[in-house]
Amino acid sequence: MGSVKGKVVLITGAARGIGAETARALVKRGAKVVITDVDESTLALIADELGDNCVSALADVTDLSAMEAAVAAGIARFGGIDHVLANAGIASYGSVLNVDPAAFRKVVDININGVFHTVRAALPSVIERKGYILVVSSLAAFAPAPGLAAYNASKAGAENFASALRLEVKHLGVDVGSAHMSWIDTPLVQDAKKDLSAFSEMLAGLPGPLSKTTTVDKCVNAFVAGLEKRKRRVYVPGWVGALGWLRGVITSPVGEKGSLDQAPRIIPKMDAEVAALGRSTSARNIDSGAVVESGH
Repeated sequence: MGSVKGKVVLITGAARGIGAETARALVKRGAKVVITDVDESTLALIADELGDNCVSALADVTDLSAMEAAVAAGIARFGGIDHVLANAGIASYGSVLNVDPAAFRKVVDININGVFHTVRAALPSVIERKGYILVVSSLAAFAPAPGLAAYNASKAGAENFASALRLEVKHLGVDVGSAHMSWIDTPLVQDAKKDLSAFSEMLAGLPGPLSKTTTVDKCVNAFVAGLEKRKRRVYVPGWVGALGWLRGVITSPVGEKGSLDQAPRIIPKMDAEVAALGRSTSARNIDSGAVVESGH
């Protein structure tokens, strides 16, 4: 088994949830971390807590120059970047017909362009150190849910980005993985449950383990193991891996039956709730500009 002791790990979306807890876990294992987010006050608290083993940088993943500055700060402090956890991500609510186009674009910008900017900025140092990059995708990459089209599409894009990157850098000694989680108890999922009873109803109607929410701690443990072992795939919980192999079945007429049965009831209800909210994303993303870490 590998170790993260002495390694420098860049983490985006690190102000709370999965990003913050992974930073804490890595520092406990002897790593140093470079943490970024757009939530300045919360990020500063995490940085103060982690002390000399941490460099923080206020940076928007949709801004390549900001990510390059964050990487430069980490290199100046610690000498380089060994590993990357491209974790920042958000979701939007509502059907394709009714979702706010600006919210849709923001999801794609953060979840795909943000991954590219993160990797592009860090890649020269990661290549130099023959490191590892873990791109946070989702179960949604191969098991889409109605009302979350932007999230589904962006996470499929993130997975394919990681797969293409792997082909480009493997011969340079760099390993690349993608992480695929079911519902994790993060602010992303908590906000959706709070905002939309239709979301909770959809979740409750999913079969078997698909309706369950996993703790952040279990996700963090899986991410740390992925970084240590430089895994090609990280699944949270483990059964998500089986669904990855069955993605063709999931999107077949048989596999889509449950969602098709729910959609005539769930989608109008979700759209009505989104209209009443007056927004197609979490208030957290609008009020504070915070990048909420991926949780699906």
